[in-house]
Amino acid sequence: MALRIVIIEDEPATARNLKFLLQEAEPGIEVLAMPAGVTEAVDWLSVHGRECELIFMDIRLNDGLSFGIFDKIRIEVPVIFVTAYNEYALQAFKTNGIDYILKPFDEGELKQALSKFRLLTHPAHPGDGYSRLKQIAEQLSGHKTVHRQSFLVHFRDKMVPVAVPDIAWFYTTNEIVYAQTNDNKKLVIDLTMEQLQDQLDPTVFFRVNRQFIVHRKAIREVDFYFNGRLSLKTVPPSDEKMLISKARVPEFKAWMNR
Repeated sequence: MALRIVIIEDEPATARNLKFLLQEAEPGIEVLAMPAGVTEAVDWLSVHGRECELIFMDIRLNDGLSFGIFDKIRIEVPVIFVTAYNEYALQAFKTNGIDYILKPFDEGELKQALSKFRLLTHPAHPGDGYSRLKQIAEQLSGHKTVHRQSFLVHFRDKMVPVAVPDIAWFYTTNEIVYAQTNDNKKLVIDLTMEQLQDQLDPTVFFRVNRQFIVHRKAIREVDFYFNGRLSLKTVPPSDEKMLISKARVPEFKAWMNR
């Protein structure tokens, strides 16, 4: 019988890649849905939660941390967390987490996670997912995260290094990611927004929305916008509005007040 799963991931390219790798690892897998945020996941799981058997869940979503899902609804199926943020491991195993895969992941790691799910849910071989995840969390707690310091990018007919502090913001359009530098250069970055969010220092950069990641020093003014949202004004200025949703305003304020 096909394993029915849900992928909760706010970066479409990453969600599609995870779906592809899972179905390569186990061709019978059926992906029922791919919600992109806390609200969307809660809405889907409230109606269809009993239809899925396993959830793959990113931790940082476009409208907050995925742990907020557990505060709103009861989830009765195992969860495999897929993220680059090892600081959340301890919190992950306090929910329904049976494993915690650090990005970037590969097919081999996903196969191991699926095998663990099969073992833990097999009636003849019950396992202790809590103990295993606790062990992983304790190992990770002593690991220091190394954040991205520079990028090697194509510029005209050459490749040049660009230091992260020289970048005002990152943005994406038509599935191409760009870096806007402090001196107003527009450079193509060969990473997804999700990969950038995983590699950048979260105390310095904030994921404004699906389209923008902004450097703290680039923010010059914050305006109130319609429906409880905020609008950021930056230097250099952006051609498009950088809008923060009402749901993410508290997180943004807490970040700015650090």
